[in-house]
Amino acid sequence: MFKKSLLAVAFAVSTIVSTSAFAQSKSEINFGIISTESTSNLKQTWTPFLEAMEKSTGLKINAFFAPDYAGVIEGMRFNKVQVAWFGNKSAMEAVDRAKGEIFAQTVDSDGNPGYWSLLVTHKDSPLNSVEDVLKCDGSLNFGIGDPNSTSGFLVPTTYIFAKNNVDPSKCFKTVRNANHQANAMSAANKLVDVAANNTENMRRLEKTAPEAFKNLKVIWKSPLIPSDPLVWRKDLDKDIKAKIYTFVMSYGRIGSPEEVESARKTLKLLQWAPFRPSSDAQLYPIRILAINKEILKIQSSTKLSEADKKAKVAELQKKSEAISMLAEKVPGM
Repeated sequence: MFKKSLLAVAFAVSTIVSTSAFAQSKSEINFGIISTESTSNLKQTWTPFLEAMEKSTGLKINAFFAPDYAGVIEGMRFNKVQVAWFGNKSAMEAVDRAKGEIFAQTVDSDGNPGYWSLLVTHKDSPLNSVEDVLKCDGSLNFGIGDPNSTSGFLVPTTYIFAKNNVDPSKCFKTVRNANHQANAMSAANKLVDVAANNTENMRRLEKTAPEAFKNLKVIWKSPLIPSDPLVWRKDLDKDIKAKIYTFVMSYGRIGSPEEVESARKTLKLLQWAPFRPSSDAQLYPIRILAINKEILKIQSSTKLSEADKKAKVAELQKKSEAISMLAEKVPGM
């Protein structure tokens, strides 16, 4: 994974960032964008926002794309990315491994408090429930998300597979990793029998690929997932932080009526309303989710003794309880 991530960083840098690369100066920022769909689609929706950021802050803003989420995480780790849009799982990796720090949270343009992970299949599929998916006779092709995706990987892995003591590699004929858009299109075109997705991507698909959207049905919906964060490196110059924070928090709120209207139209392309402040505290429920996934994995292990299971589970439960206490003191949502 480490070598693959470095290759992803190299690929993204060589194809996206100019020879003035890597934001060495105090006037240039590389803004990472996780690969939830094709780069061409992401460029279309993100370019107006990044251009507005550039104009407002006076900084040169370079869009940084990578083939997978790990490429953006590793980019931040090696300071080739200074600011990024992540999902919660990838943000957790950036915070833990790449000197990342959450400073803002996206807000759903339709007023939803977050979003939901989904399982989707073709509308004519005989599959209608998780129980149908988990028959585990090796006949189904399953499309799962990027390993660092919250809704595409962590949530379905925890709430569907770990919870039911199911190993996907043994349950399905094939398990294929892809971004949200690719998973949805594969299910719509019967290239996979069922795939992970989320409510945000399905709304986008309804606009960008309406025929494919019409060919899909949802057969499972997860508990609520916190809205995505924006992350910067902790060691980013404080003056640059101030410029970016001022822009992000005022965008779509402050300015002439025409400026506010224009900003909100740009945010609407991203399916967002104006941002709200946030911190690493928004990761508390994601950390607990990851711990619960690990507990379920340990409890179902056939390689550990009961004593070892008990000890490991107790240690993880202690960590979970500590995070829960922090969440009560400093709510993340």
